[in-house]
Amino acid sequence: MTATPAATDGKQIPSNETGCAPPPPRLAALRNASWVVMALAVVVGAGAGAGSVVFRWCIQTFTRLLSGHADYAASPGAANPHAPWLGPYFVLFTPVVGGLLYGPLVHRFAKEARGHGVPEVMLAVAQRGGRISPKVAVVKTLASALTIGSGGSVGREGPIVQIGSALGSTLGRMAGATENRMKLLVACGAAGGIAATFNAPLAGVFFAMELILGTFSAEAFGATVLASVTASIIGRAAFGDTAFLNLPDFHVDHLAEYGLFALLGVVAAVVGMGFARFLYLVEDVCDRVWRGPEWLRPAVGGLALGLVLLALPQMYGVGYPVLQKATEGGYVVGFLLLLLVGKMLATSLTIGIGGSGGVFAPSLFVGAMLGSAYGIGVHHLLPGTAGAVGAYSLIGMGATFAGGARAPITAVVILFELTGEYSIILPLMLAIVLATAASRLLSRDTIYTLKLRRRGIDLEGPAPGARIGAQHVGTVMEPLPAPLPAATTLTDAADLLSLSGHGALPMIDDSGRYIGVVTAQAVAEALAEQPDAAPATVGRLAEPPAHVTTEQPLAQALHTLLSAAGTGVPVLDAERGTPVGWLSHQSALRAVHETT
Repeated sequence: MTATPAATDGKQIPSNETGCAPPPPRLAALRNASWVVMALAVVVGAGAGAGSVVFRWCIQTFTRLLSGHADYAASPGAANPHAPWLGPYFVLFTPVVGGLLYGPLVHRFAKEARGHGVPEVMLAVAQRGGRISPKVAVVKTLASALTIGSGGSVGREGPIVQIGSALGSTLGRMAGATENRMKLLVACGAAGGIAATFNAPLAGVFFAMELILGTFSAEAFGATVLASVTASIIGRAAFGDTAFLNLPDFHVDHLAEYGLFALLGVVAAVVGMGFARFLYLVEDVCDRVWRGPEWLRPAVGGLALGLVLLALPQMYGVGYPVLQKATEGGYVVGFLLLLLVGKMLATSLTIGIGGSGGVFAPSLFVGAMLGSAYGIGVHHLLPGTAGAVGAYSLIGMGATFAGGARAPITAVVILFELTGEYSIILPLMLAIVLATAASRLLSRDTIYTLKLRRRGIDLEGPAPGARIGAQHVGTVMEPLPAPLPAATTLTDAADLLSLSGHGALPMIDDSGRYIGVVTAQAVAEALAEQPDAAPATVGRLAEPPAHVTTEQPLAQALHTLLSAAGTGVPVLDAERGTPVGWLSHQSALRAVHETT
């Protein structure tokens, strides 16, 4: 006898995406309780830590198998012990062999595993509710390890971010987490992956919040810290507690050096954004040239990569030994610049032919070559002022990454953790901030978001097929509420705010010029203060105007609306900057109803 669904007044019981009835409210609340989320963050961190151990082991195994060395960049030009008769020419064939292995794997099981990984995670968080296929973790591990092991000039951070994020997404889906919790668990996976791979727990936290979540909150910080610490413990147990680079202490002996470091930051921003543009230029060329099946593209393109490796074997794999030698002043200026250009070409070609790997380590490599060449140059020009060359190399690393990724906090923290060099923290911060500012002037996109924008995806815009977001704010806004004069007393302002029903009102000065908004919360807090501490009028409570204009897409304005106090924000005329309407939560929801 077959059971039939219980009747519910003629209505069907709503189902979730798995086809099952949603959990009872009490169970749903338990699943998303703070302590449950923190426990899940620990589990995600443990998974990301274990994933990083497996990933590093796969890289080492494939590198030894295909090159015969633990890290061929440390022995450039040497023969492969497995095929000594080929001499150094074996590098012509290793990218082809690797491409024949990972090309079909990526094409058949997880196409999103191609490339450097971080943009895909950012897209999943911004527009897909944090959903990442669990297949990505397995495919990305194998494909990236094969790419790096066969000579691909890419880094480990992109793959491990995508691997850890896929683990976090899978666990969140299994636990029935809400969309916000799912995104947080994805960020926890990214933080854990970075922390374990680079022995940089703080950098993992800030990478996740600055680049993946794009926001800071106490809950997000707590969860990512737990994941990062857990992953770091596992990583240190497997790899040891050692700094990424072992360098002597550096000191700033002359104030004039700060000017040199500042100039390096600006130059590094240009190089960082130039690297991003060149990366996608090469990818475009590869797309135009290749006309065969995608699964074969990495193998055929591997011949071109092999020629680059034959000319510059230092480009084989991630290239950490070469980076270390450059920071120690082991190369002349001409060869440093050759290595800089070679890395940009080798990394771009690896990604362009369909390889899988990150661009963080290549950015550090390019920055180290730039900084070392710059340091040698200024040392010859100003021998008594310039200081140690290695300091410029480290600052060049951080500034180039900041210029390309536009993540200044992550850049400062990760360089400090990777090197253990606190002595150059001040010039490092100066150069990174200037590099970030210069990068904003050069481009609206970063090395990560540029990949998505080229595919027509705006992380701040609506997801494809979304019911809300494409409309302009001017088409859905409400009439502007009567503004408050700045000379209004607090008690009168409280009465007007309570009658308005908006929770916030625009404010004008004595000349009628719009100066911002005043919220009911700000007025209530002012009235609760001591009489001698509270302002006499609401003019001092004005908050800066929200940047929402009539021509702005609704999806972009929603970010401002959700973070604003009260129930809405004023809509400004794009040209004059004066308020012409009001965007509320109700008007945004009404836009959904009208398109349904």
